[in-house]
Amino acid sequence: MNVADMNKKIAIVTGAAKGIGRAIVEKLINENYFLIALDIDTDNGKKLIKDFGIDNLEFSNTNICNEKQVVEFFSSIIEKYKKIDVLVNNAGIIKDNMIWNMTSDDFDTVLDINLKGTWLMCKEAAKQMKTQQSGRIVNIASRAWLGNKGQSNYSASKAGIIGLTRVLALELGKYNVLVNAIAPGLINTPLTQKLDKEVLQKLIEAQPTRTMGNPEDIANAVAFLSNENTKFITGQTIYVDGGKSIGAGI
Repeated sequence: MNVADMNKKIAIVTGAAKGIGRAIVEKLINENYFLIALDIDTDNGKKLIKDFGIDNLEFSNTNICNEKQVVEFFSSIIEKYKKIDVLVNNAGIIKDNMIWNMTSDDFDTVLDINLKGTWLMCKEAAKQMKTQQSGRIVNIASRAWLGNKGQSNYSASKAGIIGLTRVLALELGKYNVLVNAIAPGLINTPLTQKLDKEVLQKLIEAQPTRTMGNPEDIANAVAFLSNENTKFITGQTIYVDGGKSIGAGI
């Protein structure tokens, strides 16, 4: 994108190559943003460029857990585009197991990517947004922060993201920077499609809506929170989960 083209806002999305991340990228492009898509999946990253074009997107395989790489990434983006309007922290992994079977490595890896990676991205974005006196940060948490059996690492990481979101809303509010979280529930992604059909059906039946959500449902919520006309919402967690968070169970 031509730096002189000020008609487009600059948005950064992590975990952008497929699933929810890709849907967020597509939605924001349609909302007239220029996207910087981060992912370690370079094959699907190249597909993003092919599908959406270099006039709408650039791809980076920056490792969000590597502080040096994150700092260098933000330095290059600010030098090139002079601003950051929106940061969407979507990257995350799961390594499920009951706590008595979970390894320390699996706990550390999930916390490192899901929470520390989000924190590092927020830290560098906050510096620029504070300076420019504007910005939106949207952190993708999960309904699982309320607790899921077999997810002591994942639930803890997502609970950490909720706490981080609330703190950053307090720290950045006076600089016209709004920080919110989205907590997806059961979403139709390649990961859920791998579940046993009977297990998946039980999960769907536990939903008040009796349906799964789609990646586009998360993308729509991201677009709402990112919009410059959304001016008085910060520190909040929006559940996009078909009502599961209100207490429905199997």
